[in-house]
Amino acid sequence: MLNPAPIEDSPQDAAPANGSGLAHSLRTRHVSMIAIGGMVGAGLFVNTSVMIEGAGPLVLLSYLMAGLIVFMVMRMLGEMAIDCPEAGSFVGHVRRGLGHRAAFVTGWSYWLFWVVVASVEAKAAALIVAPMLGVAQLTVALGLIALMTAVNMGSVRGYGEFEFWFSLMKITAIGVFTLIAGLALFGVIGSSLHGGVAHLWDQGGFMPHGFAASLSLLPAILFTFAGAEIATVAAAETDNPGYNIVQAIRTVVVRVMLFYMGSLAVILCLIPWNQIRAGHSPFLDVLHRIGIPGAETAMTVVVLVAIASCLNSTLYVTSRILFEMAAHGDAPAALVRTGASGAPRRAIAIGSLVACVLTVIAATFPGEVFGFLLNASGAIILFDYLMVVFAQIALRRKMHDEGRQPAFPMLLFPYLSWLTVGAILLVMVTMMLTPDTRVQIELGSLTLILIVALGAVTPRRRGRAPT
Repeated sequence: MLNPAPIEDSPQDAAPANGSGLAHSLRTRHVSMIAIGGMVGAGLFVNTSVMIEGAGPLVLLSYLMAGLIVFMVMRMLGEMAIDCPEAGSFVGHVRRGLGHRAAFVTGWSYWLFWVVVASVEAKAAALIVAPMLGVAQLTVALGLIALMTAVNMGSVRGYGEFEFWFSLMKITAIGVFTLIAGLALFGVIGSSLHGGVAHLWDQGGFMPHGFAASLSLLPAILFTFAGAEIATVAAAETDNPGYNIVQAIRTVVVRVMLFYMGSLAVILCLIPWNQIRAGHSPFLDVLHRIGIPGAETAMTVVVLVAIASCLNSTLYVTSRILFEMAAHGDAPAALVRTGASGAPRRAIAIGSLVACVLTVIAATFPGEVFGFLLNASGAIILFDYLMVVFAQIALRRKMHDEGRQPAFPMLLFPYLSWLTVGAILLVMVTMMLTPDTRVQIELGSLTLILIVALGAVTPRRRGRAPT
């Protein structure tokens, strides 16, 4: 079911001027929504309860700090993309700034990260849908991957429209929830609720578990925010990559921070943080207390849309990264091939197949092999962000040596760039010092060492022009 139809190269799919070889049919609105699709998944609607339990109202500061780190990384990507829009995704900028080997490790680790995320999203959907349909969870998970694979196999414009409307549904749902909860907060509806801003500090203070609790949550929240950089991947399939990346940078991260922090702030004002149950959706809890009819059904639909959208973006980004890696000789040359739809179908098929294998492993060995894979990929996104920052610093120095100035300069360079390095390293140190997350650093480091070793023993193929 996941095997694509035989790929027939189309003469219309010849590589365009910038050498991407992909169909340039996405628009600015698609790029922004694709990035949002990768960032807003089931984590917002369910996992935020775990974050609230871990830090109390201070969780708002945790989301703010994580959002600022991602924003800084995206701002650096904007500087590099405007300077060299034909470089492709952020992996291409790492290649420009740090060389081929750094790009090899960054690209493959990033691909592995999102393949694992694809299986996690499919598993999350199965937990919700399987009981409703009365079928096995594995069947639902594999079926959803197959469905999203079919969407990606179609035209690139069709994928963009799918993701645009699914992401718009998520944004609308968050907006409607925040409006309803805001009305309840001011006593317009839900008169049985006794909410107020005082809930932010009347249950043990604003920092009931101390400031360190806020730092300990940063890794998990950064994992939730991962996906903003997908904008640099999607922009390669537009007519003006640099402009579209800058537009996404100016809006995507800020929007998502407002979605997360705005909705969580209203929740914490309506319900004391110590009454929110970990593992249960605080959104659903608020709607139940207000007395909204059909709240559970509506939230189930929203969560499923969020999961499908995130999985859709996941399969998209894995295929484009693999396609770009192949074009530079870091993956089999046969993957540098697009079908009549303009989509890299072979790269899509490989990502989907690996996601299916991991999903089967998750069903067969949920606490063993799959747990190892999940922990091994958990810290990888931090490494990739670190590579982006180092690449930006290196390329800015090169521009300075050449007597050039960036058209879209990073704010307060080099201070904020090095501050971002320090913030990411601080998160890594926090993970090492926290028993629950130490294994992610250890296994993530092992994964990176294996990728480095693979790159050292694998002869680099000659880059192949897309067909």
